[in-house]
Amino acid sequence: MNRRDFIASAVTFAWMPTAPYSLIDSHVHVWQTDPRYPFASGAKVPANVDASPSSLLEKMRSNGVSKTVLIQVIHYKWDNRYLVDVLRNNPGMFAGVCRVDPVDPGAPDHLSYWTEQGCQGVRLSPAADASGDWIRLPQMSALWKRCEDLKVPMTLLLPVSRLPDIMPLLERFSGLTTVIDHMADCPVGDAQGFQLLQSLARYPKVYVKISHPWSLSKLTYPYADVAVMIAGLRDAFGADRLMWGTDWPIKPELLSYERRVALYRDYLPFLSRSERREILAGTVARVWRL
Repeated sequence: MNRRDFIASAVTFAWMPTAPYSLIDSHVHVWQTDPRYPFASGAKVPANVDASPSSLLEKMRSNGVSKTVLIQVIHYKWDNRYLVDVLRNNPGMFAGVCRVDPVDPGAPDHLSYWTEQGCQGVRLSPAADASGDWIRLPQMSALWKRCEDLKVPMTLLLPVSRLPDIMPLLERFSGLTTVIDHMADCPVGDAQGFQLLQSLARYPKVYVKISHPWSLSKLTYPYADVAVMIAGLRDAFGADRLMWGTDWPIKPELLSYERRVALYRDYLPFLSRSERREILAGTVARVWRL
């Protein structure tokens, strides 16, 4: 199949209307306006967005999603109390990924504290510009080592240009499960960047979220140009190291929760049934022990 035929098939083919198993979403945020959980200074919290756990649970029930990984939203920065309370109030429904200040010398101990409170991983977000150069600091090793000791995943929101900066850490902490968010935001058409992302497959504990196609694509739903990238990642990593995610409720004006679920459940025709099941449930369950 040539690239043009591949794109056409990705647009027109719907694999199945429902999955015969429960789905597990790898990437959702929750928050609420509440003086008990103040937002961080300067937080840009979108107005009129329902990010409540109750709303999320209803959407999950309506779309066959049995469990969800909650990623600490940047609105709270390093204060993970709201996330922890949501985990405690909804036992068995969620896993939680906290944030810690990566340049704080106490970051490893902060991570230990939040895991004791119920979190099951940490997320770091080095920016592409100089403000993200901290990812190169020697003190990163202590935080990565603590993740490895605690046996919790390291999740990274970073641009594809930052991948060379984490390779020494991947080499040193080869036993640590590391998850790359949103395909490293690799732009469509960036062949060099995409090859760099694919090259991470040589590290057997690296996983990739095939999320955010609506932000990367130059086409309309179901984003066939990004489907080509997803196929390439499947070829490099295997489906058992890829996972979907809705990133709800970020940018709800772009795409509803229902259509985000359907994108992975009903399209991507190059996936076999077993591969689709891995991406929709198996990989996430193994990484976060759900």
